Amino acid sequence: MEKLPAKTGWLWVKEGIALFRKQPAEVSTLFLSYMFLMLALGIVPVIGQLLPLILVPVFAMSFMQACRHIEEGKRVYPNLLLVGFRSPALRTLLTLGVLYLLAAFGAVGVSALVDGGTFWNAMTGIGGLNPKDIEGSNISLAMVLAAVVYIPAAMAFWFAAPLITWHDMPLGKALFYSFFAVRRAGKAFLLYGLAWLVIGILLPAAVSTIVALLINNVTIIVFILLPLSIILTVVMYCSFYPTYTAIFGRPPREETSVPESNDSAR
Repeated sequence: MEKLPAKTGWLWVKEGIALFRKQPAEVSTLFLSYMFLMLALGIVPVIGQLLPLILVPVFAMSFMQACRHIEEGKRVYPNLLLVGFRSPALRTLLTLGVLYLLAAFGAVGVSALVDGGTFWNAMTGIGGLNPKDIEGSNISLAMVLAAVVYIPAAMAFWFAAPLITWHDMPLGKALFYSFFAVRRAGKAFLLYGLAWLVIGILLPAAVSTIVALLINNVTIIVFILLPLSIILTVVMYCSFYPTYTAIFGRPPREETSVPESNDSAR
């Protein structure tokens, strides 16, 4: 794993855009199918709010596999959502998902030291949330603290799912390799994160401002921003794949069974 220059972070964004442009409708359909499935899981009693987070590594492989298909010239279909469930590494991916959940709760829990639990209540829905409590709290600082605390976990999780699935790594080894891979490419990831922060904030803000000046209709602004936000999210998902290939190379090709000829059958 060689150290990557900072400019690589911007190249990852551009490669994500290039992957999206090859099959925009197909990848967007995959993402919308994923969102509808998450909404359906939310209906499940008791664990419905936890399942989407636990299943993050499983569905992450759906989008990684979709980008792999695009790169290989294959068509992306919604049934790729099930690729993680068909993987022999499913149990390990689910264990990784539980760690996702624990890390997220831990980071948000630490933020209670700053705002007395306001951000915790907002994220978990426990105890209700009064708007007046937000006004008089340090919730912004709590959000920053939670994000900072979560960074080491995010580094360990970033490549863990594909390393588990495509390289048959055990959980601990995948977390270890992922953490130090992100650390070695720190400058590239910093620019990558800043690029998406700017794109995710400035582009929608600019579009909404222009539309407001031309039309000044809230409904139309929302109608335009909603698909824009979906497209940006899908492109960001596509850009995860280049971060992997830049460090670990192309995933091993899938073995395809070749039917035997009549002569060999004899």
